[in-house]
Amino acid sequence: MELGLTTFAELYPTGDRPAPTAAQRLRQVVDEAVATEAAGLDVYGVGEHHRKDFAASSPAVVLAAAAARTERIQLTSAVTVLSSDDPVRVYQDFATLDGLSNGRAELMAGRGSFTESFPLFGYDLSDYDALFEEKLALLLRLREEGPVTWSGRFRAPLQDATVYPRTDGRLLPVWIAVGGSPESVIRAGLLGLPLAIAIIGGEPARFKPLIELYHRALAEGGHEKQPVAVHAHGYVADTDAQAVAEFYEPYALAMSTIGRERGWGPMTREQFDALRSQSGSLFVGTPDYVANKIGEVRDTLGLDRFMLHTSVGTLPPGQVLHSIDLLGNKVAPQVR
Repeated sequence: MELGLTTFAELYPTGDRPAPTAAQRLRQVVDEAVATEAAGLDVYGVGEHHRKDFAASSPAVVLAAAAARTERIQLTSAVTVLSSDDPVRVYQDFATLDGLSNGRAELMAGRGSFTESFPLFGYDLSDYDALFEEKLALLLRLREEGPVTWSGRFRAPLQDATVYPRTDGRLLPVWIAVGGSPESVIRAGLLGLPLAIAIIGGEPARFKPLIELYHRALAEGGHEKQPVAVHAHGYVADTDAQAVAEFYEPYALAMSTIGRERGWGPMTREQFDALRSQSGSLFVGTPDYVANKIGEVRDTLGLDRFMLHTSVGTLPPGQVLHSIDLLGNKVAPQVR
């Protein structure tokens, strides 16, 4: 199973530490990608957001900077908000990244759980589903060889258009990223695309029926088995007490901030402890504990990739780099 890290380049203050500037945080993110490769991990992902508490509005640009300082690790968006973007430009950006990285680019396409990009780029949220369906169909056409003739509702038509640059000797890998919608899971299966599931609450075992639904959709669409990935929050430290002490405050601040926007109550220590229990969605603790928990989720859900999102709140860079080192050198060997 592949193991890696994801980030949204978060910009939260914690305690008496002010939030970093966007420029500082973006440079830290590139350092984290380098550390992820140095620790022997497989993939690093950057998510797209368009708001003041996240610095990465252009994952392809951030990943290109990481590509220049790495040699082996897969570089993916996590996710690209395809609904509010132009599939032509998305393909160009990630084909360019693929060339710069010598064939290491991936794209995770999602509808977007944050919606700031829709008004920013002139889209109506009432078209939320239609936008994604149409733009995904065009993106998949564009990655095939040969000219594309196409027309739709949300962008200018194309007539015998070939989009450049092309990827070198392979199709650009496109995953479908979902938060738990059965419709999205079915879409991924019918299209024969890899599936990435964000598990940020509840119990990971409850997602098993969705993955079974995905495999049925793959079979119905006449496709071979495709990879399944999970993205989850977590942090690895030398001791359980250290992991909780360093992760809880930044995590609770970030989740409570977002919760106020979405009608959730503030994150409490009781909720946190429940989430980091053996059956919960948080992977926080010692290397042994996190490895065991990842292994259980892998076996329950049949995973091919697990991506840990550590900077849910903004942690000091040294703590993040140490957690990455433990994930690669202590957790990964046990999981594998």
